[in-house]
Amino acid sequence: MSAKLSGKLLIDTSMGSFLGDKRIRLLEAIERTGSISQAAKAVPMSYKAAWDAVDDMNNVAPQALVSRMAGGRNGGGTELSAFARKLIAFYRALEQESQLALEKLSANLDQNGVQDAADFRQALRRMSMKTSARNQFAGPVLSVKDGVVDTEVCMALAPGLMLTAIVTRESAENLGLTSGCDVLAFVKASSILLLTGDQARISARNRFTGTVSQIHAGPVNAEVTLTMAGGRHVITAVVTLESVKHLALELGQTVTAVFKASSVFLASID
Repeated sequence: MSAKLSGKLLIDTSMGSFLGDKRIRLLEAIERTGSISQAAKAVPMSYKAAWDAVDDMNNVAPQALVSRMAGGRNGGGTELSAFARKLIAFYRALEQESQLALEKLSANLDQNGVQDAADFRQALRRMSMKTSARNQFAGPVLSVKDGVVDTEVCMALAPGLMLTAIVTRESAENLGLTSGCDVLAFVKASSILLLTGDQARISARNRFTGTVSQIHAGPVNAEVTLTMAGGRHVITAVVTLESVKHLALELGQTVTAVFKASSVFLASID
């Protein structure tokens, strides 16, 4: 039995992300409850994250979507504007049309011999992400460990290859990070250190060892790309030309890329 293709609609503006499934559900919950705190619980998300989302939408929208009432239900509350209600209806209609298109695509895939639509769907969702970070990884979350302020997230990239990120608890909550969910991890090339041989110990959590597959030298810096065992994953670092000379980097050399867990930022694609 073939897997069904499905997706979530995201509406962007020149100022950034505007509407997505979670924000629409927040607006619908505000309409039902007349309370931002009750709506946040229904989604679920934190009260602060809910108001941050409302503020972002109000800032970008041509008309206010949500307003506080001094004497609404239960003596006060939150109310949607008529524009917000129309926007929700528009989003849901567009979402239905989008789903119909995906179902047609799924049928075409089956007819043309593509059996695993789930893998195709996952590839589409991963490739749709755009970011300035040079390094992008994808995989399932292995564990989520909450601290007082921060949360440690470990994800699997391949058998024996794991990446660790440190994000705020609020970010982990907003992303809905749980064991088994699929996430994207991004690391800027400038955040990566390169080590060769038996060099001094370093506290950075992430260490990826591979062979130098590319060196692109510029006037001051160089991009050094490492290919890890298996040939599937690569990681690129930007280092100074002086560092390239000091480390005597050359193609085929074994090098370890090191970066802090706090240098990783995550995106949920579930």
